[in-house]
Amino acid sequence: MTVADIIIENGKLITFGGGTGRAEAIALAGGHILAVGTNAAVRETKGPDTRVIDAQGNTVLPGFIESHIHLFSGGLELAMLDLSSSHDAETVASRVREYSAQQPDAPVLYAIGAHYDLLGAGRPIDRHGLDRVMPDRPFAVMAADHHTLWANTSALELAGILHGATVPEGNEIVMGADGLATGELLESGAYEYVLATTASGGRDLLGMTTGNDPVPPATPEQRAADKAILRAGLRHLAKTGVTTFHNMDGNFYQLELLSEIEAEGDLLCRGQVPFHFKNYDPIDRLDEAAEMQRRYNSDWLWSGRLKLFHDGVVESGTAAMLRPYPNWPDSTGAPLFTPEQFNEICVRADEMGLQISVHAIGDAAVRGTLDGYAAARAANGARDSRHRIEHIEVLHPDDLPRLRELDVVASMQPLHAPWGGLFAPSDEGQILHEDQKPLAYACQTIRETGVPMIFSSDWPVVPVEVLPSIGAAVAPKHLGGNWTDQRQNLRDALESYTAMGAYAEFNESKKGRLVPGMFADLVILSDDLDNVALKDVGKASVQLTICGGRVTYDAGVA
Repeated sequence: MTVADIIIENGKLITFGGGTGRAEAIALAGGHILAVGTNAAVRETKGPDTRVIDAQGNTVLPGFIESHIHLFSGGLELAMLDLSSSHDAETVASRVREYSAQQPDAPVLYAIGAHYDLLGAGRPIDRHGLDRVMPDRPFAVMAADHHTLWANTSALELAGILHGATVPEGNEIVMGADGLATGELLESGAYEYVLATTASGGRDLLGMTTGNDPVPPATPEQRAADKAILRAGLRHLAKTGVTTFHNMDGNFYQLELLSEIEAEGDLLCRGQVPFHFKNYDPIDRLDEAAEMQRRYNSDWLWSGRLKLFHDGVVESGTAAMLRPYPNWPDSTGAPLFTPEQFNEICVRADEMGLQISVHAIGDAAVRGTLDGYAAARAANGARDSRHRIEHIEVLHPDDLPRLRELDVVASMQPLHAPWGGLFAPSDEGQILHEDQKPLAYACQTIRETGVPMIFSSDWPVVPVEVLPSIGAAVAPKHLGGNWTDQRQNLRDALESYTAMGAYAEFNESKKGRLVPGMFADLVILSDDLDNVALKDVGKASVQLTICGGRVTYDAGVA
């Protein structure tokens, strides 16, 4: 009989397996699950060197599958000034100047997490306001959604864009009446100029801004620094119970670094990194996606997926809408691809056997994405493609049934929604029309149609900790008015972070459930979630994370 390496007993296991889906103990051996059942039955696998962990009556789950993150930038931003709690110019100035004293050698003082009311309600964020915050050196701050960056005059001058520059379609260096940049840089093609001047050289976001590798190539010192950032990100994921991540930006450079980390024994999570296709790329760049898929295809690190941005975000008016915004009556935003271009990409990628995931927030972008998937199906025939749409924040009623008809995987983020409690809902007459709200951030409405639903954070847009996201899903804020109650069942929400995440990556036979033969990826929580009030689920924490049979995080449970 095989002897267990680790036994976890006295747990409240939610297995997502057959029968009741419940058990009290689990045995792990050789990186896989050996046995699941009662304490007595599982103890039969105990040997002299077996580590026994007492779960103390707390919930034990499959390891969390974080289906939408940006690992490189998330790891980098762990050490940066976070201005997400600052909403007035005086507080911002105080915090930025204190940070400046701690970063005397940084070429650009760079902060993160800004909300659109950073300098106060109704006060625009522009270079003049940021000059008052930091008058003595280049300063830039990234919006929490990572779709807008604001820079002061010194930073714009250093980046060479004070007088404007050429940017791709759908990106904008906003220019003022004086012929100079205002400091508002919309989308990655506009703000990459400033990122290139920061201490990291913008390498952390190259997988999103261009999808290319560093030019010139990173030096050995830069590679070592970047690997340290990725390691920090991996440690943070393990601490939150994540055992698999789906990256949403990608290039060969990230995969090379992660492969080196794996060879050095420090890859604490399994991860998928896509090929990022931009709207100005020639169609033949898809051959690089195929090469990425061929080169990286292990159980720990793989590709096989194409990522595209169809639009921006509603807060800056760059999300593509079917009709004008109520507060910007002359603008519907703009899709980043023409219909013909996008459909051609989908048809070709689908024909190559690639999975596609598309950032689509506005209802026009969601419709355009569905049209692309329908074109692929018409050209290539139906197959088990599991193409994904990321976010789906605004959905037209006519497109709700199409998600199921086209077998789309809905990838959504509870903490992005105003009912999640992290971001306030827009005022009436701002951002959304009242009749758009019933199908805005409509997780439960979409789930009820039978569409596979996966959850995530979009870290570093919001914190990657899983339990707060689940807490937001099961105990959302009541918004009233035309907003629809999108409350999730606890089991459904947990499944969207485990078994359904495995389904979305075609690995439902290997992970996402606690059944014998599956990968030994699991977490022990601080509480028995069945006995926690729904409003308190988000307060639970991870006590132990195991990935591939290896303890990757231990808060001291055993």
